[in-house]
Amino acid sequence: MDWETELKQAVSEGDEIRADEITAKALEEGVEPKDLLEKGAVAGIYEAGRLWREGEYFLPDIILATEAYKEVLQRIEPLLKSGDVSYKGRVVMGSVEGDAHDIGKNIVVALLRSASYEVIDLGVDVPLQDFVDKARELEADVLGMGAYMTTTMRGMEEVIRLLAEAGLRDKVKVILGGAAVTRGYAEQAGADGYGDNAAEAVELVDRLLGVG
Repeated sequence: MDWETELKQAVSEGDEIRADEITAKALEEGVEPKDLLEKGAVAGIYEAGRLWREGEYFLPDIILATEAYKEVLQRIEPLLKSGDVSYKGRVVMGSVEGDAHDIGKNIVVALLRSASYEVIDLGVDVPLQDFVDKARELEADVLGMGAYMTTTMRGMEEVIRLLAEAGLRDKVKVILGGAAVTRGYAEQAGADGYGDNAAEAVELVDRLLGVG
């Protein structure tokens, strides 16, 4: 079995240790970091996403695949040269302040990365002002926020207000999601898009940025 097949399989199956070992061995043998990312890690997370959309994978499977992908990325990211990877856009994502849930967000992050987006994951319990600061600092094309409790959901509209106050609202598309969020709330909050589930995320971002 060649390294492409092995790495894709290790990532899609969520085998962190094996994925890291295959990556290290391939690097020693002179495989380009860019190829390891695109033909192995990204292909693996994409395969996991396909299996999830088809109902063969469940949330724990996707979480494991995401962790295996991160393991590979951690090893090869410092070796990637500027221009090695061509991204469709830059997405900043996080769960809003007070919210420690991240399963849905992690799946969205993984699927967007598999679709050639550069995704900066701010994690959970992100202070509202941090979304604005990071959107400015990183020149984000899209800002994604997740909320899984109605008590934290209101922070989303505050972030949108802060973006407008900072003069950034017309420079970044805002998408919302999470168990507490509805399409009606997203519209009321002034967001550009709403994802009912992670599988819609790539189509939504593609549509908002006019890419495919």
